[in-house]
Parts: sequence; C-alpha cells; structure tokens
Amino acid sequence: MPEIKENNFSEIIKKTITEATRSIAEEPELEVIFSDEPPNISGKKIKLRDPGASLNKSELAVLRGNADLMALKIKNHDQEIHRKYQPTSPQAQKLYDLIEEARIEALGAEDMPGCATNLNARNIENYRNSTLNNVTHKDEAPIGEAISLIIREALTGFAPPSNTRKFVDIWRPHINEKALEELKKLKDEIHNQELFASQIPQLLDALDIASSLGDSDPSSSKNEDGESDLEGSEEENTEISDEFDPDESEVIDDESTEELIDLDDLEGADEEGEESSAPDSSGEIDDSQNLRKQDYKIYTNQYDEIINAEEMADLEELDRLRNYLDKQISNLQAIVARLANKLQRKLMAQQNRSWDFDLEEGALDTARLVRVVTDPMHPLSFKMERDTDFRDTVVTLLIDNSGSMRGRPIMVAATCADILTRTLERCGVKAEVLGFTTKAWKGGQSRELWTDSGKPMRPGRLNDLRHIIYKSADAPWRRSKRNLGLMMKEGILKENIDGEALEWAFERLQKRQEQRKIMMVISDGAPVDDSSLSVNSGNYLELHLKKIINKIENNQDVELIAIGIGHDVTRYYKRAVTIIDVEELGGAMTEKLAELFDENENK
Repeated sequence: MPEIKENNFSEIIKKTITEATRSIAEEPELEVIFSDEPPNISGKKIKLRDPGASLNKSELAVLRGNADLMALKIKNHDQEIHRKYQPTSPQAQKLYDLIEEARIEALGAEDMPGCATNLNARNIENYRNSTLNNVTHKDEAPIGEAISLIIREALTGFAPPSNTRKFVDIWRPHINEKALEELKKLKDEIHNQELFASQIPQLLDALDIASSLGDSDPSSSKNEDGESDLEGSEEENTEISDEFDPDESEVIDDESTEELIDLDDLEGADEEGEESSAPDSSGEIDDSQNLRKQDYKIYTNQYDEIINAEEMADLEELDRLRNYLDKQISNLQAIVARLANKLQRKLMAQQNRSWDFDLEEGALDTARLVRVVTDPMHPLSFKMERDTDFRDTVVTLLIDNSGSMRGRPIMVAATCADILTRTLERCGVKAEVLGFTTKAWKGGQSRELWTDSGKPMRPGRLNDLRHIIYKSADAPWRRSKRNLGLMMKEGILKENIDGEALEWAFERLQKRQEQRKIMMVISDGAPVDDSSLSVNSGNYLELHLKKIINKIENNQDVELIAIGIGHDVTRYYKRAVTIIDVEELGGAMTEKLAELFDENENK
C-alpha cells in the first residue's frame, strides 16, 4: 500500500470533515474553513482548527467533535427561541447555555454513535486539565460546574470525565434530591427546543439558582427600581468555570457576537436585568453623572485580607503546584519566552551606555593613546559617559483571580506573568505580581454579620476580600517563582471585585520610589460578586470600577493599561486591548509593555 504524504493526509482529513459536517447540518452549501483561530460559527460559516501535517487519533476525535457540535447547532438550534427564555442572571445564563448545548449533543448522540464518540472526546478534552477531583467539600467550588456535568450525563448518557467524577459525586445527591423530576422532564423534551427551554427556569428554581426571567416572562417580579423582590434568589452562587464554556468556540451571528462575549465573562452581574452595564452606542463611556452619584460603601472590612502567597500553602504544596503549572504549559513557555526576549533586547538597547569623546576632561580614553605615541605634541584625549534617558521603572501585574479564570486562562496568565517578571528583572526593571478574589462564594463572614444585624438596606460591598501578593517588587524572581503555582490550587479562584483591587494596587505603586510606574490589569470579565449585587443595584461594582479607573488615569504618577480576555475592556480603560483567545495573552502583554517603553524612548 503506497504511503500517504503528510500534506495529502491533511487534505483528506479536511475534505472528510467538511463533507461530514455539511451532511450533519443538512446544509450542502455550508462553508467550512480551517485556520489557526479557535473553532467558531458565523452564520453559515464554520471555522475549525487546522489539523496540520500530523494528527493522532484522540486529536482527530476532538476536531471531529467540535465540527459535529457546530453542525448539530446549525441544524437543531434556534437563537430566537433561546433568547426568549434566557434568564437575566449572568450565572443562570451560563448554565442555561450549557443545558441547551447538552440538548444539542443528546440529539446527535441519539442517532449517530460515531458522533456520540466525537462529542464525548471533545468533552473529555475540555476537562483534561481539571483538578476538580481535588475538591473535598461543597463550598470549595461552585455548584454550577457539577450541575452542568450531571445534566449532560442525564441528557446524553456521557459519564463525567474521570478527573471530575469524585467532585460530581459530592453534589449528585443534592441535585437529585432537589431536581430529579425536572431533569426527567427536560430529557423528554429534547426534540422540542421551545418546550425544553421553557422548562429550564423550573430546573434552576428547583436548585435555588437565581433565575429571574426577563420581560418576556410574565412571572418576572420587579419593583419600581427594576430590582428583584425575591430575596431568596441571592443565596446560591453558581459561578461556572471557563474550563468548559459552550460559547468559547461559538459565535452565532454578527449581531449576537457581543452578547455572547458578555455571557462568557459573566459581564454586568445584573441579576435584575438593568441596562446600565451595557456600552453606549458610540462605544464611549459616558457615566459622569453616575460616577458622581456613586456612593460606594463597604459593609465591613474586618474580614478582608491581604496575604502573601506563601502563607496560603506550605512549601511542599507550592512546589507541587508549580511543577503542575510547568508541565501543563511547556509549549506556551517557549512562545512567550521568544516574545519576552524581544522585549528584553528593546529594553537593553535603551539602556546601552554611550560616550562623548575627544573631551578636555573626564576619563582618560586609552584607545586614543596611540595618537600620543605617534605624535607627542598631540594632547591627551578624555571621554565622558552620557546620562541614559531610561528611567528607573517598576511594573505591577494585577491578575483577576475569579472563578471564570479557572483552567487554561489562569494557567496562561500565571506563566506569562512568570516569564515577563523574569525578563523585566534581567533588564533592571522591578516587577510585582498581585491577584484579587474573595474569600467566599456567598459573602462569607461579612454576609453572616449583615444577616445577624437584620439585613439593613443597601449595605454596599458584602463579601470578604482576598488580595494576594504573589511577588513583591523588591523580591527576586528566584524566591517568588513557586508562588505563582498557587493560582492552580482548587478553591482559590472565587469572585472578583475589581474596583477595590485596582485601588489597592494603585496605592502600593504610589508608595514606590521609582520614577516610572506602570500597572497592567489582566481580566476576563466585569466585576461580579453575587452577594453584593443581590442587595445593591446591578451596576454597583461596575460603576465603582469606572470611578477608580478614572482616578488612576487622571493621576500622572501611574500609567494604566489593561488586557481583557474575551471581554471588551476598551470601554473601561483608555489604554487597553481585548483578546479573544487566551493563547494571545503573552503576545498582548509583551506588545503593550514594548509600546510603553517605545513611547519612553521617543520622548
């Protein structure tokens, strides 16, 4: 049998997948494009990862699984129906999307065993790096992750990936007790999207998940201020990890692209359905009146903590987590290292020593002594070093440690931070790495105190902050590198209250003695803390974030830049970039820093 050339093999794979995808979607004119971009849908066009010259069996199954899912979505999913029954709570929206995806997968698995195999391979790959089995208590991870896995199992018959089963088993009795009947009803209606979608809110309610519907549903209960009258909806947090995101690889059409990005990032955190978190039509921020009116309060800060990473785990655990981080992203390290080397060459070039020669005073220029030997009458030549324009600089990397960063995003962020701080240190630029999250999912001790005090109205921020110092500016990289592995620890990543985190990092920078101070914020979503947002206005945290950004950007001491992962941060920050794929993070970070130092050189 003649040997198949690598290029021919790749073309055969592409042709086979294209034909199979068109057949499943029942769209003969469906366009299937293979590129380096993440898998996505746009109208009647599907983009898939290029299989390359070599592809093993498991990689091929994942590629086919992505293609099969998008083909099934084109065939079986109506976006108008989906929007009609969509909850307004960001967490409920996320789960609602996962349940609909499970329905679509169930339809494909029902009639096509090969398709079922591919879809299951895709699901296993999405959880390949999961450490959920390390969870031993319910409070260490959100219920939403378990719900999505159990519902997918109930509808498709796919058992949860092996590295999540212990975690699922912790939650299974609770979910079966609360919503077994609703799960059965959903399974009976997988062939009718409208009936299926209309029953999802009942399932969410049975699980005590905040799921107040929008105006399309007559049962929505709101007061004159647009706030929900249902106190009970605030009690269960259902943040869902981006380790497995149905919309991460899907864009339905051009009009809904921005909406899907908002869902990915749990943007807005507006459980009452207010519109204040949406950008205005011009893309500019015009919240001057709201910012002036904003009276941001903190119910109590007695339970907040600023903690060094090494205090949150012993050395043995930090070493284990660091080794795990290194193994997971060894390929990424090489890419980011190349980018960092470019940045290093740029910084070093700006710091090169330069001299003025043939001076009458200064340091003796020994290279020109030969002229004195050949011509004794020639005067001695002196030289003097010029002052470099490169200013003493410190850089702060502030990383969102929210639950939606779990999985690949936090791994990439930790690695990029590690390599860039090492690079900056080599160039004489001090760097610190900070993280921000909360100590609890449901408000923690702050909420307990508020409850015991009779639940006073408008309490303000109602959760226990946790600000983490992974590397201080004065600590050498070699002593701090293991600390970044802490981001891989299950249970660390919870909610994100961005405004107070930026203010904390800003105040730390202001105390530094360096001439130039740069702060880079890395985030994948708008501020979200269910405990605070359930008892304040839906844009409460977002308005405070804008107020703090405005304060920092108007301060000449600190230069602020931001990178949004799948989340449009350009509507918050004057100097920002948004990336869709987390793999672009290393390039975005080095590029933005290089731009800043280029500006410094040109001044």
